[in-house]
Amino acid sequence: MGDSPEQAREFPRFEVNAYVDYTGNEVLLFHRIQNISLGGVCIQTSGVEEVGTMVDLVLNFPDLDASIAVTGEVVWANREAPMDMGIRYVDLDEERKDTLRKYINMVRK
Repeated sequence: MGDSPEQAREFPRFEVNAYVDYTGNEVLLFHRIQNISLGGVCIQTSGVEEVGTMVDLVLNFPDLDASIAVTGEVVWANREAPMDMGIRYVDLDEERKDTLRKYINMVRK
């Protein structure tokens, strides 16, 4: 199944050693981030939220000794194994985007 042009990713995604705490209908701590980009994050979770749900995220980057808090919107959700969901950041300011960019630059090598 190839990506059609309209599905082409706006931001490249990278596999990472980072984790996320998020608060939606339930609070989930230390969830592994499957991949991350400047536009959003994909996490594996059994607590998959409905598409359109707003969630509060704290992205933790142990390698940078940094974390950023950001609001996100669930843009897709997969309720079959491997149960995961994609979350788009909705209020990323320049400072937090810089931290994210720094992290992505570190893991893309």
